[in-house]
Amino acid sequence: MYKREEASQLRQAFWTTLGQYIAPLPSADGVKVNWLNYKTGLKHVYFRMQADKKFASIGIEITIPDPEIQQLFFEQFTELKFVLHDSLGEEWEWQLHTTDENGKTISRIYKEIAPVNVFNRDDWPQLISFFKPRIISLDEFWSNAKYSFDSLM
Repeated sequence: MYKREEASQLRQAFWTTLGQYIAPLPSADGVKVNWLNYKTGLKHVYFRMQADKKFASIGIEITIPDPEIQQLFFEQFTELKFVLHDSLGEEWEWQLHTTDENGKTISRIYKEIAPVNVFNRDDWPQLISFFKPRIISLDEFWSNAKYSFDSLM
């Protein structure tokens, strides 16, 4: 087991390594982007990458506090499901109104891999190979799909 400080340093080292690895890549729109803190331009809609000692995931999280509006956004993504899966080259999991680690109601569209361990440097190539193509594909999808959310804002 790692001490809290060691675990924090290893986790930070991984995200820094991933960030440096993909930072030179421009977005689908040709602009510089912070891949690790991707801005969708929609309040309460995030592209999230997570990794811990058992699994890693990447996904779209909808955290709108009003469950009905959250569902409208989720349904709009559902309308784009074929386009999203086509961009990603794979199908993802879809969850309407689930609970996050803080007990907050969210909806999410995501992909996971397991077993992987962010604290094991030997797993980092597998984690980078998991995250990199998917965040780039999400960006390509979002480059066109974001406009279909204009009427919901």
